[in-house]
Amino acid sequence: MDSLVLIGLDLVAIVLLTFGLYFRRHRRRDLVVAYLVVNIGVLAVTEVLANSTVGAGLGLGLFGVLSIIRLRSSEIAQHEVAYYFAALALGLIAGMSATVTVVTVGLMALVLVVIFVGDMPGLLRRYRQQVVVLDRAMPVESELISHLEDLLGARVHGVTVQRLDLVDDTTIVDVRYQLTDRAPVRPAPLVAHSFGQSDSAAEEVLA
Repeated sequence: MDSLVLIGLDLVAIVLLTFGLYFRRHRRRDLVVAYLVVNIGVLAVTEVLANSTVGAGLGLGLFGVLSIIRLRSSEIAQHEVAYYFAALALGLIAGMSATVTVVTVGLMALVLVVIFVGDMPGLLRRYRQQVVVLDRAMPVESELISHLEDLLGARVHGVTVQRLDLVDDTTIVDVRYQLTDRAPVRPAPLVAHSFGQSDSAAEEVLA
């Protein structure tokens, strides 16, 4: 009877996690199936192991086989990885618990509350991260940060130069920044000069 109650609690929890939190906030349909299957699969395996006479070594071996599955089929964000772990945790808590206790229910509720708060759209919404490609080589970090702050209209908290190309005159940088109220500075348009003519006749703004 306790097993049926735990399975019911897990079903309610994974539905809330998948449809009430993830899909409502991110609208990615393919991961809905992944979260549901991961949760129910882990729940089924742990239920079978808990009610069988197989040794712990076989159980660890089965989870070793499951760990071979890598999340490389498509690129997923870090918050989506967190939902994977939440789905796994819910299945493990429900499957490995022998009886319904306050601790079991509390842990399942805690997983949902933590991911609800941690993935709130308004939480730290001014903090961003992106890879920026600059059209000039900037080897000096202080100048790079100043340029990025003007370009993004933000306060830069960290930069990691991924590539500095002195031949093609480009810089690829991973930047972490905080949006501010100031407007970003638009890059100046490229201007081609034709030597031997007056500036008014020679300047051509390239689209």
